[in-house]
Amino acid sequence: MPIQKGDIIKLSYTAKLEDGTVIDTTDEKTAMEFGIYSEDYRYGDVYVIVGEGNVVKGFEEDLIGKEVGYKGVVKVSPEKAFGEYDPKNKELISLSKFKEKPKVGDRVKVGDRVGIVERIVGRRAIVDFNHPLAGKSIVFEYEIKEKVDDVSKKVEAIFMIYTGMNVKARVDGKKVTVEVPRTFHFVPYAPLNKVSALMRIFKYLDVEEVEIVERHKKVEIPTFEDIKAKD
Repeated sequence: MPIQKGDIIKLSYTAKLEDGTVIDTTDEKTAMEFGIYSEDYRYGDVYVIVGEGNVVKGFEEDLIGKEVGYKGVVKVSPEKAFGEYDPKNKELISLSKFKEKPKVGDRVKVGDRVGIVERIVGRRAIVDFNHPLAGKSIVFEYEIKEKVDDVSKKVEAIFMIYTGMNVKARVDGKKVTVEVPRTFHFVPYAPLNKVSALMRIFKYLDVEEVEIVERHKKVEIPTFEDIKAKD
């Protein structure tokens, strides 16, 4: 059945600029080859809820109507990627507004906006608040690997999308029990990300209740005598 809005799919992709520069990829080897590898990034196929904006609009639109197993390429125009470049979206900001003196090229946060320091003029900095990829067309090479149909797998996929963590889900009628890792609540923005996941579960699945649990097992701490006996 063709992919449609609301479907949860798994896919792989590599995103490039028109000149062939690779800017993003789900493939670890490709990231290493093109010098964009990051130890903080989770490589491998990713889940997407079609219609939820998990990928840029133009890429998402191209997914609709395709079948599992489809491999293809789509060129996404700036307005359906990261927006057109707005030369007016710059601001001259006093250096006293920054905790540390910025340098040209630094990525800085000013209020709730993030921008790049373009120039330093005396005691002020010109900050460009356009997205770094604004005004650029993006070419996506991608493959649709799977459409998730099982409800428990859908819940697990949604948690992966919004929290980046592996969970185990069990379905009992219209109730879902989600077992999260012991480290779940120590992750930055975990409460907010959890709410985002729950909102999508109730929006797309026939579920009326979600129970989130942590499982802890007693661990015996060895005594000094135990350690000495092993030596």
